[in-house]
Amino acid sequence: MSDIQARSKSIYDTLNNQKYEIDYYQREYRWETKQIRELLEDLTDKFLDNYDPNHEPSEVEKYENYFLGSVVISKKDGKKYIIDGQQRLTSISLLLIFLHNLQKNRNQRKVNISELIFSEKFGVKSFNMNVEDRTPCMNALYNEQQFDFEGSQIESVRTIGARYEDIKQLFSDELQGDALPYFIDWLLHKVMLVHIEADNDEDAYTIFETMNDRGLSLNPTDMLKGYLLANIKDERAKEKANSLWKKRILELIEKGKNEEVDFFKHWYRAKYAQSIRERGRGKENKDFEKVATAYHKWTRDNKELLNLQKSQDFEEFITKHFDFYSKQYLHILKAAALYTKGLEYLYYNSHNNFTHQYHLLLAPLKVTDSQDIVNRKLNLVSFYIDMMIVNRFISFTTLNYSAIAYTMYNLTKDIRDKDLDELKIILKSKAKEINKIEKVKTFYLHQQNKKYVHYLLARITHHLEIESGIDSKFESYVTKESKNPFQIEHIWANKFQRFASQFQTETEFQNHRNHVGGLLLLPKDINQSYGDKDYPVKVSKYYGQNLLAKSLHTNCYQNNPGFLNYKNNSQLPFKAYSTFDKDDLEERTALYEKISEQIWNTDIIDNF
Repeated sequence: MSDIQARSKSIYDTLNNQKYEIDYYQREYRWETKQIRELLEDLTDKFLDNYDPNHEPSEVEKYENYFLGSVVISKKDGKKYIIDGQQRLTSISLLLIFLHNLQKNRNQRKVNISELIFSEKFGVKSFNMNVEDRTPCMNALYNEQQFDFEGSQIESVRTIGARYEDIKQLFSDELQGDALPYFIDWLLHKVMLVHIEADNDEDAYTIFETMNDRGLSLNPTDMLKGYLLANIKDERAKEKANSLWKKRILELIEKGKNEEVDFFKHWYRAKYAQSIRERGRGKENKDFEKVATAYHKWTRDNKELLNLQKSQDFEEFITKHFDFYSKQYLHILKAAALYTKGLEYLYYNSHNNFTHQYHLLLAPLKVTDSQDIVNRKLNLVSFYIDMMIVNRFISFTTLNYSAIAYTMYNLTKDIRDKDLDELKIILKSKAKEINKIEKVKTFYLHQQNKKYVHYLLARITHHLEIESGIDSKFESYVTKESKNPFQIEHIWANKFQRFASQFQTETEFQNHRNHVGGLLLLPKDINQSYGDKDYPVKVSKYYGQNLLAKSLHTNCYQNNPGFLNYKNNSQLPFKAYSTFDKDDLEERTALYEKISEQIWNTDIIDNF
């Protein structure tokens, strides 16, 4: 084996005027929302543990380092090829593009990061993560231009677009004010990677395989299992508990390689965590943080809290508690992944990537609950979560994980081990406090909330069709896997001159055009073909689409008994429009508000 070099480098040293290639056979970028969320949460938490608003910029140099992992690099033909680590480096490049764009309109101190994103050589600019078929989409992101990510035939391009949207949604509000330049400085100079460089592919792959295949250590689940089984004295009981444990862990792993760890994190947070770390420099981790990764050690340190005293206690911890909660967690995962009648709110919250859902759902469950009671509790809690999510985004309030972690922790404790009737009382009271659904009338589309606008329109459309007796599938309105996915349609074409008599400025026109009442969901091909047409042309096409779009057309109000019955019974102000001006858009917005009041009505809680 030739000379191998390993050294620690900051992100700045890794990417500044450096070019990396990715071989064609391992080129796809496949990170999911979960990995982006975990990366941002880890970076945010580590930075805020050190940050003080009174610090001078120079004090960032004293902040603690964060270890991001390793990269394995092969050097050949005068170029550097990423053998392992392209997922992390691509994600960091997307974060840097987002941070570059976030700084554009700031008057405060800015940190120059453009040379970490692309650099120039022999008069030619190229991205530092240099993959030819990604260049057009990366250019579009960097220059904040429109690009059809969903329509791309290239898997990595579609994933890059989706993960960039995740970064926009998940990046902490706490970092977007005065803290931003401090965070960027810290990210560039204190977040470290271990570079392992070889002079050829063969050596590089040998290193990669050795790192991944040898010397596997016990994970926290293995260590917890060992501790619990060691305290069961009866050999037959131990064998039975071991068999159950292995069966259920295998079922969890089949759902995803990290699901076993996620299960223990959510279970322990739901049922046992008594404390959470305060935000700020030097604050130490508490139960809520410790059980996320070190639940095996936490169990030993808190065996009295878990009532682990005698051999039988350890046996029942596996055969009763672990068995029940792991079974229900698998049940929850299934409903979160597949729209299930009676558990639909779990699917809605999963679609919105609300990971706090899982420990909240487990919190009120008790091992003595029947499956019917379990399902009613699950749908009740998930309905409340859905109501909270919608009320936050229509109020333009962050749903960032770290920003609401403390609130969700307190909610978890409030509903822990509650009977169904008591759970209804608690959640209805809390729902009334948060429910400001009338804010739908001031809700509008902007660059960073497209996902939530799409979701609101999908829920309104689906509700309208179900109430009218039409076979409607919510999934079809939100899936990205379709060849012809639904997109947000502006009823008004982006043609200010057509509306100049109603608005004094183009800015005023754009603000009105983006209000939710002026939006629909249409299949991509229809949206793109008719987007610039006049309203009379558009509305004729709307009649052949979903019921929300169809309700703009006069024919919808003829020979349509299911819809007309719903309209009359609900007394909602539906009407057809031959033209669609400023007053009509505001009228339509009021209709959307009324439909939303039906969907997110606190009295629904009484029916669970």
